[in-house]
Amino acid sequence: MTKKITQTAGRNQLGEFAPMFAHLNDDVLFGEVWNEEAIDVKTKCIITVVSLMASGITDSSLTYHLQNAKNNGVTKEEIAAIITHATMYVGWPKGWAVFRLAKEVWKDGE
Repeated sequence: MTKKITQTAGRNQLGEFAPMFAHLNDDVLFGEVWNEEAIDVKTKCIITVVSLMASGITDSSLTYHLQNAKNNGVTKEEIAAIITHATMYVGWPKGWAVFRLAKEVWKDGE
């Protein structure tokens, strides 16, 4: 059995302001979807990075998911190939933006 993924960011940041959103983020997205076992966590990390990249999201949420990808076994070589491949479909400027963030996450060479 794999390690259960838990998240509290929704409750920590929005719990009192938007409790339903916090519940959906922490309990449904991370509690159920990320723990569903048909797709392994490394693949989910890759899908998430590419989805955010395709949407043009290059803020701290993408940095979080790049770090999560690294923590779940995506290597520097793999992320470079993933970003390069996705760039051909989602756009050159998005590729540049994601590479800037990925270089920081993998700056230690791993």
